[in-house]
Amino acid sequence: MTDLQTNTTAPQLDRTFSVAPMMEWTTRDYRALARCLTRRALLYTEMVTTGAILHGSPRERFLGYSAVEHPLALQLGGSDPGELTECAAIAEAWGYDEVNLNVGCPSDRVQNNLIGACLMGYPDKVADAVAAMRGAVSIPVTVKCRIGIDDQDEDADLERFIERVAAAGCDTFIVHARKAWLQGLSPKENRDVPPLNYERIYRLKAAHPELHIGINGGIKTLEACRAHLEAGVDSVMVGREAYQNPWLLAEVDSQLYGQTPPASSRHDVARAFRPYVIERLAEGAKLNHVTRHLLGLFQGCAGGRRFRRHLSEHAHREGAGISIYDDAVGLVDESQLAQTA
Repeated sequence: MTDLQTNTTAPQLDRTFSVAPMMEWTTRDYRALARCLTRRALLYTEMVTTGAILHGSPRERFLGYSAVEHPLALQLGGSDPGELTECAAIAEAWGYDEVNLNVGCPSDRVQNNLIGACLMGYPDKVADAVAAMRGAVSIPVTVKCRIGIDDQDEDADLERFIERVAAAGCDTFIVHARKAWLQGLSPKENRDVPPLNYERIYRLKAAHPELHIGINGGIKTLEACRAHLEAGVDSVMVGREAYQNPWLLAEVDSQLYGQTPPASSRHDVARAFRPYVIERLAEGAKLNHVTRHLLGLFQGCAGGRRFRRHLSEHAHREGAGISIYDDAVGLVDESQLAQTA
């Protein structure tokens, strides 16, 4: 895989459905798997900090991807306008389709570096960063945020944040429908404990028809995605469910875009992903690092547990190769799946 990726046949960026950026989950290997299931969903990288891009080596480690992943957005973590601008320009040079600023992560580690959800308390700083990035690149610059943090007012403070950042040139916001409690809750608890407030995001969209407002948080089915779109928001972003149950993505193209999906069965997905696994092994990647992302592919299927167990027990071993992958897939009877589908 080369440093600068291009894919002239990739579908045009359409945010109707996207997979959320998730640390240690939405790696290049997961994203390649996702493309075996959906051509149209917008995919996001894990959050990559400006420091990693500017000072990490090799840069391929943080920015590398396969051309099949388009449309693809890079999510940046940072707050310094100069650093963010430099990283946005690098992202555009590497062929990313969008740059997204993280204003939603509640991790203690990123708070200490003024990254993530804590930036909701600094709308002027976010606005300055967005304006600087937009002035440096031609690709979209977007923001992913929460409905608020700690004791902020979910109405007044969110409105103030959106208006200030929109005035700096950002026209696309993906909003997680929970507050982030930076004091008192762990990052894990912040994914589940604060109550979801979808109605707040519906009202935000109604108040700002000129902006693209996407919704995120607690969404687990395509039926729920359609309900949110019918409620008026412009797009839906799904996180953990799209990772833990990747087959969810198999109907995205047909149900939300009216197009034929790339795979008609879970075995189709496994076969389509196989050449990518071989390629990554040839590059020196460990089999378990690649296959950990499809452990949930046969979730709920006869043989699915055997598939998962075989990969979990053997893929990490020294020298594990494609035969381990083939053996695992072979433990799921394709004819039985066809009968029960």
